[in-house]
Amino acid sequence: MSFIQTIRNIWTIEELRKRILVTLLLVLVYRLGCYVVLPGISPEDLDALSKFTNKSGLMQLLDMFSGGAFSQASIFALGIMPYITASIVIQLLGMVLPSFQKMQREGESGRQKLSQYTRYLTVLILVLQGPAYLANIQYQVSAATGGATFGGWTLAYLTVILAAGSMFIMWLGERITDRGIGNGISFIILVGIIARLPGALFYEFTSRLPGSTGSQGGLIMFVVEIILLFAVTVGAVLLVQGTRKVPVQYAKRIVGNRQYGGARQYIPLKVNAAGVMPIIFAQAIMFIPITLAGFGSSEGSSGFYAAFSDINGFWYNLVYFILIVAFTYFYTAITVRPTQMAEDMKRNNGFIPGVKPGKKTADYLDSIMSRITLPGSLFLGIVAILPAFARFFGISQNFAQFFGGTSLLILVGVVLDTLQQIESHLMMHHYDGLMKDGKIKGRTTGSAY
Repeated sequence: MSFIQTIRNIWTIEELRKRILVTLLLVLVYRLGCYVVLPGISPEDLDALSKFTNKSGLMQLLDMFSGGAFSQASIFALGIMPYITASIVIQLLGMVLPSFQKMQREGESGRQKLSQYTRYLTVLILVLQGPAYLANIQYQVSAATGGATFGGWTLAYLTVILAAGSMFIMWLGERITDRGIGNGISFIILVGIIARLPGALFYEFTSRLPGSTGSQGGLIMFVVEIILLFAVTVGAVLLVQGTRKVPVQYAKRIVGNRQYGGARQYIPLKVNAAGVMPIIFAQAIMFIPITLAGFGSSEGSSGFYAAFSDINGFWYNLVYFILIVAFTYFYTAITVRPTQMAEDMKRNNGFIPGVKPGKKTADYLDSIMSRITLPGSLFLGIVAILPAFARFFGISQNFAQFFGGTSLLILVGVVLDTLQQIESHLMMHHYDGLMKDGKIKGRTTGSAY
């Protein structure tokens, strides 16, 4: 009954209702665009590309983040990932180049300049990725049917169409952020991931039915899989929300015979301050072998390429895990700055009980972050490689991707952020929140992706 009342409260708030409707409308436009096929691609060509995507685990990952548009040879095939890649590069440049650091400190005008540079870099990445994607289509389709031979002008205008499609997705994301609910770019990625869930769930269910191929364990095994998926999701929620509170005491000020201040507050340090960024960085590096070798079939390949193109293999997941742990420490070190925190505390007459202000406080905060980042990074690495363990126990490739990795963490993070915004609107209009036992916590640090 409380759930129905919450829905009524949400619908009663006019601004919130409009934002939700706008978000749903823009998402519908995005999903329809995922089924608009590039000119010159026949149904036979699509079938050959779909078979290749289903056979290659790395291609399945790319197809998941594009909501199936990759295997559909859609005008949205390149998805939003080029924009995310450009955003990551701009963020890194802001950490190493003084000119970009200056723009970050200039407020709204600086953010507009950085946003413009991000768009320019996105177009450049699309110009490079577009021909590579079309070459992949040509190679796979030619091997299967002997068709889809693109000339120079065809490659040029199809690349323009792919680039325009991705830029349109970026525009949709910005409109969702401005006039809808949640972070638009993250929400579009979320929709692409969720769009694959019903089909993967149905396929896994039918494969467990008696008499079907791969029906080991039957429906009991399917129920166990759902329970494990729920448990992993709960763990991802704890990883996103986990914090450790460091007590901060404000210095007492004596005026006459009275004492003012002395109130104790806390610095919430995240167990996973880097968010999902380490997985995105590590995954980008793991894509390098197949990018350098091309999108061709890996059948008959051996050695280094074979090891790092098998997402369920031992060496791939071992290196992937190590990279995630290393990038978690790296990204935490450049985003959480104990020295700056110590200076801000000293400037506001605050201190940590038992720790001297200044360098001692910075060293103390750094040691705390190092201790809590270790279990956070290990847990993040374990969550990232869980799909490989799921495949080891006979779970289908499509369904196994939801047992961990970037998809699960993005799904959890974006859902929590969106619910937090809805709850803020409810509380602002003096309604009860979505949770009776406390407020929903979103991702207060790290990337929005």
